[in-house]
Amino acid sequence: MAKFKPGQSGNPAGRRPGTRCRATMAAEALISGRADELVEKIVSMALQGDTTCLKACLDRLVPPRRDMPVRVQLPLIEDGDLSRLTEAILKAATEGTITPSEAQAIAGIVEQHRKAVETTELEARIRALEERGMK
Repeated sequence: MAKFKPGQSGNPAGRRPGTRCRATMAAEALISGRADELVEKIVSMALQGDTTCLKACLDRLVPPRRDMPVRVQLPLIEDGDLSRLTEAILKAATEGTITPSEAQAIAGIVEQHRKAVETTELEARIRALEERGMK
C-alpha cells in the first residue's frame, strides 16, 4: 500500500529556500578550517605541472570573458526604416565580421529601439487625437 497517491509529493511545500543538500554540508564540514591549506596545495600542484590544478587556478584568477565589444558598421537611420539596419547586421553575420550570436544580440537591441520609437510615436498620435477630440 502506497503512502502517497501517484503524482502527489510527500512534501507539497517543497524544500525551504536556502536549504543545502547533505553532500554539500558534509563537504563543507570536511573542508572547514582547512581552506588555506587546500589552496596552497592546489597552487603547489599547479606549479609542479598538474594541468587540472593549473586550470582550476587560472579559471579563478582570470575567468572567461562573457561579453566583448563588437565593432560593426551600421547605417544611420533617420527615416525610421530599420530594414536597412537589419540588412547590415545580416550581411556582417554572413561575411563573418560578427558571429551569429552577436548578430542576434545586436538585432535584439535594434528591436528594443524599434519598440521605443513606436511607443513614442503612438503616444504622440494619441495625444494629438485627444487634443482634437477636446476642441
